Amino acid sequence: MSPVEPLVAHREWGRREYGESLAEMRALRAQRRRGEIPDTLVLVEHPAVITVGVQGRAGDVLPEGIPVFDVERGGKSTYHGPGQLVGYPIVDLAPRGRDVRRYVHDLEDVVIRALAEVSVPAGRVEGQRGVWVEGRRKIASVGIAVAEWVAFHGFAVNVDTDLSVFRAFRPCGLSGEVMTSVSRERGVPTEIGELRGPIVQAWEAVFATPHGVVNPPLTAPRGAPAIP
Repeated sequence: MSPVEPLVAHREWGRREYGESLAEMRALRAQRRRGEIPDTLVLVEHPAVITVGVQGRAGDVLPEGIPVFDVERGGKSTYHGPGQLVGYPIVDLAPRGRDVRRYVHDLEDVVIRALAEVSVPAGRVEGQRGVWVEGRRKIASVGIAVAEWVAFHGFAVNVDTDLSVFRAFRPCGLSGEVMTSVSRERGVPTEIGELRGPIVQAWEAVFATPHGVVNPPLTAPRGAPAIP
């Protein structure tokens, strides 16, 4: 009997430089497109870096002394750094109805479920991407890209992040004052490791649907991938 292909997988990269991670993430996207790997979630922590999405740069004032990468994900500028858990899901959207809006909703759901496991109630804000606490404080950012209907890039959860960096620019086009972290919300220092397990469990719960089962679409799929 041939082995059963896993429905989803995950990989742990520990702390890794952003440029190296970006190249490997793009390679994984190509592998998923060829059917060589299942839908895969990568978890990683980066040294300090600013990434700028396709809606960013024009008029942006960014912190000095931090490397900057222009990337193909949606959104504007944001910060990654120590104490932040970054997730890069590599997901084929074709079996999921090619519904980009639904996919982003599901990514937010993964983070919301995981935060509930560490006693941080969170949710969404209408008209805004990411995950929020009490509708006023942003605890996780979401920004994706889609190529050949395979999604990459993903989400970043502030666990024990230095929030002062966000106040030096306008992350996601917002005031840096809105950014919060798990440690701040819980009132005690929180290690990234405390959120890894809940994130993986939520990823499996949300995305490990049988092959061929299409999630009910939130919107009708269009002819070309959208990038939120």
